[in-house]
Amino acid sequence: MTGKTVLIVDDEQAIRELLALYLTKEGFVVQEAADGAEALIKNQEYKPDIIILDIMMPVLDGMEVCRQIRKFSNIPIIMLTSRAEDEDRILGLEIGADDYVTKPFNSREVVARVKAVLRRLDAPRQQPEAAINYPELLIDMAEHTVKAYGREVSLANKEMELLWHLASHPGRAFSREQLLESVWGYSYCGDTRTVDTHIKRIRKKLAIGTATPWDIKTVWGIGYKFEVKK
Repeated sequence: MTGKTVLIVDDEQAIRELLALYLTKEGFVVQEAADGAEALIKNQEYKPDIIILDIMMPVLDGMEVCRQIRKFSNIPIIMLTSRAEDEDRILGLEIGADDYVTKPFNSREVVARVKAVLRRLDAPRQQPEAAINYPELLIDMAEHTVKAYGREVSLANKEMELLWHLASHPGRAFSREQLLESVWGYSYCGDTRTVDTHIKRIRKKLAIGTATPWDIKTVWGIGYKFEVKK
């Protein structure tokens, strides 16, 4: 990870300095921005490898910054917020954020997530040998397409990876911690709501209902599994 550049965007100087301290100790090069407009300028100027982006900021908020960056770049974005509502999480993930951390946070956790995202990007990508086919469902990771009932469904990167992982192991229950490790690439750090939010989005986009021939089932006390109905 040495030499990778992280852009920290937050209007609170204390938060920027704290994260910069931990990231610098791990060998990262850190750039900072105090508002959304400055973030867009610094992103163009320094071409960071990843952005840590606060939502509530002056000039341009984090959501708008994320929208604008996603028009031309797939750079990883981890969003920070002092609000824990699911609606904020879902909106952030929907417009292209890769992960979501709620304030107050553990700085080591944020560093671990940064490392995990970059590690997965640096790892050689193994293309699936074939698409996954179920009744009225086609998942093709190589083409990054999902079709349900003949219509193409637009999934964000992590939604696609999570669906593929579950559908590749039908009937097997995974804990949220296992899904974080397998899909996001980091160990459990105390907050598994990212998994729940992604599952909620996938269910909504695939329009899973009682008549659907497959389902992403909640396994109470454990996590989730992909189930093909008989």
